[in-house]
Amino acid sequence: MTDYTTIDFSPLQVLSDDEVVTHSTVRDIRLASGKTLALITLDNGRDHTRPSTLGPVTLLEYRATLESLKARAAAGEIDAVAVTGKPYILAAGADLSKVGDIPNKAAAKLMGQLGHYAFGTMKEIGVPSFAFINGLALGGGVEVALAADYRTVDSSIPALALPEVFLGIIPGWGGAYLLPNLIGIENALKVIIENPLKNNRTLKGQEVFDLGIADAIFGPANYLEDSLKWADGVLTGAVKVKRPNEPGKMEKLVKWDAAIAIARKMLESRIGTVAKSPYKALDLLKAAKSGTPEEGFAREDEALAELIAGDQFRASIYAFNLVQKRAKKPAGAPDKALAKPVTKVGIIGAGLMASQFALLFVRRLQVPVIITDLDQSRVDKGLDYIRGEIATLESKGRISHDESNRLNALIHGTTDKADFADADWVIEAVFEELGVKQDVFADVEQYISDTAVLATNTSSLSVEQIGAKLKHPERLVGFHFFNPVAVMPLIEVVNTPATDDATLSTAMVTAAKLKKNAVITRDTPGFVVNRILAKVLGEAMHAVDTGTSFEVMNRALDPFGLPMTPFELLELVGLKVGAHVLDTHHAAFPDRFFESENLHKLAEHGKIFDRDDKGKIKGFDKQALKLVSPPKADAKPMTEEEILRRVEDGLADEVHRMLDDDVVHAAEDIDLCLILGAGYPFQMGGLTPYLDRVGASERVFGATFHNPLIKGVE
Repeated sequence: MTDYTTIDFSPLQVLSDDEVVTHSTVRDIRLASGKTLALITLDNGRDHTRPSTLGPVTLLEYRATLESLKARAAAGEIDAVAVTGKPYILAAGADLSKVGDIPNKAAAKLMGQLGHYAFGTMKEIGVPSFAFINGLALGGGVEVALAADYRTVDSSIPALALPEVFLGIIPGWGGAYLLPNLIGIENALKVIIENPLKNNRTLKGQEVFDLGIADAIFGPANYLEDSLKWADGVLTGAVKVKRPNEPGKMEKLVKWDAAIAIARKMLESRIGTVAKSPYKALDLLKAAKSGTPEEGFAREDEALAELIAGDQFRASIYAFNLVQKRAKKPAGAPDKALAKPVTKVGIIGAGLMASQFALLFVRRLQVPVIITDLDQSRVDKGLDYIRGEIATLESKGRISHDESNRLNALIHGTTDKADFADADWVIEAVFEELGVKQDVFADVEQYISDTAVLATNTSSLSVEQIGAKLKHPERLVGFHFFNPVAVMPLIEVVNTPATDDATLSTAMVTAAKLKKNAVITRDTPGFVVNRILAKVLGEAMHAVDTGTSFEVMNRALDPFGLPMTPFELLELVGLKVGAHVLDTHHAAFPDRFFESENLHKLAEHGKIFDRDDKGKIKGFDKQALKLVSPPKADAKPMTEEEILRRVEDGLADEVHRMLDDDVVHAAEDIDLCLILGAGYPFQMGGLTPYLDRVGASERVFGATFHNPLIKGVE
């Protein structure tokens, strides 16, 4: 057993510089029974916009506070201890910006040990302990609560979560041992692994109670008073605490390992085996079914040290900062004051994509939205889809009946473009063909006001060329969504040489109101995401065209840690779309992007994989394999290693060219686009940190995208 009292934590001083300390203030509360409860309040002295975090100074002060209460308990001065937070916040865990400064693996281990040293004192106080979860609780904030004997939760809390796995680490201050032994292995797997990998899903107050993390739940109006009254009942025996989800002997003997095995298979099929933290968390959860808490905490110390010191955590912090900071201050965005008001939206098209646009715009902007198409039957079909989706939202409780009625009242359809006359924003969602888009915009321009903004959702065509027939090309901007529209958080805002600042500003402000992250790109084939996509898909088809088997190609890029293989991605985006994207890039850059007749054959066939009724891949479709033309006589099949090297070097070259051509302002913008628009994993930091780490950047252009490299420490 680790004796934390003998450990020298002074090497963590480097993390204490500029720490916003969360202080532990104590006040005694006389309960109705006459007993005295010492209430600790965690408070960093800032308002709710700066959540309380847990740095080294904070943890040492918290430990000292608990030690003083331990002495008071021994002297009979207090009968219980409780911990809560400042208004709306319990604690948001470790300050990630500081954790990223840990200089070596030894210091990383100290960080885990310091958390156990501080929180573990709660179990040594000698009187019952409580945690009142009054607000936001993330990571270490949850583990503060888990260290107590009993917990209550405010029903209105905005979020409770253990997001560590998403960030490349594990709950390392008790969570990986205590949580499964409190709520059972299946519930713990949901909180520790499943939710983080679902875009960091969080729990509301009722879910916290239902899972058994909290023993009681109270409304916000009198939350503290009700929690104190409940705690008094526990102390006097008037309240009996029942924990229906707490694992019993049978669960530990029978269900525990089976649940771990199922989770492991799920992870392997969903994210592959490159990401380390989910599997490290699985190992800890498996081991938590037996042994003492102290043994569990020692395992957490070792795991946390290994992960914090590794490449993936550093890459995750880089990615986290991109999404939390850079995405909120887009590079090159003009003054928001230049943006035009959008009081009505016009959508050209009534197909699936156009209908998804309409639903998003009407929900987020709460303004009239009008769709149009070639005939009334298509318009009516689009309206039926939109209204059906609104009804589904209402049936699931996502919107109220009143909001459903309001949204339906704002949606209209027409075949008369004169109805677009008062629209401030008009976006097209028509067939991806240059001539069609040019004619659509030239036609609608005669009906709309001179101040209306025109937006195209093209995925790879030149926005400038799309506006070639416009009288006012300065009001045209690219506004490239990703599918599914409601879910994917990225919009590529394409700035042409003619686009004026007012139009660009309107596009950026509108994207923000749609709750999307926007990155400004130059008008160039594929912009960012599809240019990278075309490079990968082109190399994949080139490998097949030169005789490499589908099986070999399908495995070759696994080290990238991508959510799916190139061929799965092709089926997802649509084989015809993929062929079009590849053709567009080959036409623009014939020396670097391949064309593939085999891809066109596969597109006509419609699939690459054979799937079961649930969509699960059973293998490659036999007919698809037969359609592929035999390679030329001089073609040479490639190994997985050769393919991986080609793709790494090809991507390093392409990204370098994109930066030289100012497609975006920095490598960070490319990584942000790929994380938000293409599912590139946080734990790789997107793309460019990976290319630096594997040496592709040095091989291709003799330097790196990042200096210093985004990599682990010794």
